[in-house]
Amino acid sequence: MNGRLRLRALVTGLVLGLFLCVFTPYNNTIGHNTPLGGGHFPLAPFFLVAWMFVMDSLASHLTRRRPFFSGIELLVIWLMAVLFTGIGYAGLSETFFVNITAPERFAGDAYRWTEVLRPLLPESWFPGSAEAVNQFYQGIKGGRDMGVLDVLSHIPWGVWLPVLSVWAVFILGTFFVMVCLMLLFGRQWVVNERVLFPLVRVPMLMGEALDQKKLLSWWSNSYLLIGLIFATMLHLLNGLHFYYPSVPEMPTLVLAGSYFPKFGLFSGFHKLKLYFIPAFIGFAFLTTRQISFSMWGFYILSGLLFGLLYVMGWQLPEAALGTTLGPDLARPEGAQTIGSYIIFFLFLVWLARHHLKATVLGILKPSCATDQPPSGVGRFDCVPSGWTPSAWPLAGLLLGMALLSTWCWYFGLPLAAAILLPIMFLVVMLVTSRLVCQGGLPYFTLTAAPSDALMGFFGTGFFGSAGMAATAVMQKVLFLDMREAVAPTLFHGSKIRQQSRNRNLVLTAIALSLVLALAAAFITMLFLGYKYGLRELGLEWATQTVLANYENAQRLIDQPVGPNYWTITYASAGAVVMALLIFCYYKFPWWPLHPLGYLACYSTGMQILWFPFFLGWLCNHLVLHYGGTSLFNRVRFLFIGLILGDFLMGGIFAVVGLFNNQSYNVFPL
Repeated sequence: MNGRLRLRALVTGLVLGLFLCVFTPYNNTIGHNTPLGGGHFPLAPFFLVAWMFVMDSLASHLTRRRPFFSGIELLVIWLMAVLFTGIGYAGLSETFFVNITAPERFAGDAYRWTEVLRPLLPESWFPGSAEAVNQFYQGIKGGRDMGVLDVLSHIPWGVWLPVLSVWAVFILGTFFVMVCLMLLFGRQWVVNERVLFPLVRVPMLMGEALDQKKLLSWWSNSYLLIGLIFATMLHLLNGLHFYYPSVPEMPTLVLAGSYFPKFGLFSGFHKLKLYFIPAFIGFAFLTTRQISFSMWGFYILSGLLFGLLYVMGWQLPEAALGTTLGPDLARPEGAQTIGSYIIFFLFLVWLARHHLKATVLGILKPSCATDQPPSGVGRFDCVPSGWTPSAWPLAGLLLGMALLSTWCWYFGLPLAAAILLPIMFLVVMLVTSRLVCQGGLPYFTLTAAPSDALMGFFGTGFFGSAGMAATAVMQKVLFLDMREAVAPTLFHGSKIRQQSRNRNLVLTAIALSLVLALAAAFITMLFLGYKYGLRELGLEWATQTVLANYENAQRLIDQPVGPNYWTITYASAGAVVMALLIFCYYKFPWWPLHPLGYLACYSTGMQILWFPFFLGWLCNHLVLHYGGTSLFNRVRFLFIGLILGDFLMGGIFAVVGLFNNQSYNVFPL
């Protein structure tokens, strides 16, 4: 792939990203259309960039000139568009403004948490004007008939700018930590461990075909056309059924739970669902067999564990965990993920030990950075300059973590909690990034919140009343709703960055995208709120989750709890299981299970993904078993066609939805 990256790509990425950052919230809230973002491989960025690949190749073929963009340039444009789309809505702003206005908005609605939490929370985190908040939720009078500049001029910027500036320090500081984490571990994953990145495999193959001037012939591959036509016809038929019910449909969801009893050994499958999503099957096929097998295998085992505990009389009620701040920590056995995350994080650090040691030595022994180490110096006591990692990501990571800890301490957390909470944030970010990037998960949700681990181990007294309230709010901003988190996208960027000759320009593109996306997301949501009224934007899910978060924090303050021994027990069990899985995975080449499957099995995302992973694994296994790598290299294009067909039809129906009151969704919401 041509590694050249020019300024034109940077400008195009910023323009496209800003458009998506502004249009995505409007499309999702006012248009109630097919979501343009969502997940770690969002619809709109790939749909638009895929057409850019095709048009660029077609123009090059007709004019006999080189393509206007190279493959790596279009990949960077896609990366920037994903960052803008995520921050613009599902990755931040969908819940952010509800989060920071809820104490004022619901102060008069007799909620107990408004009385308990409001005196404990910092005034600078929230707009201090009840009138500004009410107007934000109801919309300004005549706002729907106003132009853009008129609405912007009516926004009380004097109320909002101080609040948004305070939060921007926290958010940008967190983004900075994520970028440093990506730079520190990204090269290790891409070069040293050769991690497969299934979600970016299709864009990268398109980029290689474009640079080799084979993209048009690439599209004419017979296997690709079969997959593309199948997915296209499937959604064309189901889309017509959606708009015209007399047209028959091909179901893509089977509710299989009715075949299992509510009680007994198989009670864990009482709500089992079988989703048939061609693109997700394609991602699973492109994932390594060991991982795809583990994803669906551990999901089945988790259901059996639930039934086994029931049969043995060891099943615990949800109340055994007490009140938590987790988004999905309902069943006690789900608390295993707390211990498994910590152990897997340590495993990632251990895998990168030589890389990290080289980085540290680059700081401590800069004089050793010669072409050959001096005589008598060990291999990792002095590192050749040709592959010495840059030292500043490690220094930046430590500085960023110190900034986050200072932020937490300044706004009410005790010193120990202010240090450990950002560390748990970092653990969750790194492990989730590895899970999404290596596991090929287009959709993932957390089971336990980062604070649930500290609260389960030390009790609520570890945070204090003010710290408990502050933790609930901070965590909700970036570290609770992982459907479109920034960190996995950044690590996808490390894979793309490795293909570029001028990697600093890719880093510049990422940095500009993060800063401008945050500013554009703030302005866009304020504009939509004051023009239409926030309560008219269809943010029921965001409001419910925010209120539940505040109510749980209030309960924990009203009724402080000590260490939860059930949480500790299950977390310890999860740590032991993860340690055994890592040992077997690392020591025995024949071992069939990958630790990533255990990390994901309790996520609600696996309720959607487990069956596509099963089908993808089954096809992968049969192809390699009976045809070897030569057949695999041919048949993989069929599954690439499934991915392209799903996103092609998803984009087309999103365009159709702009002109209709209803929209057919290719992907489950």
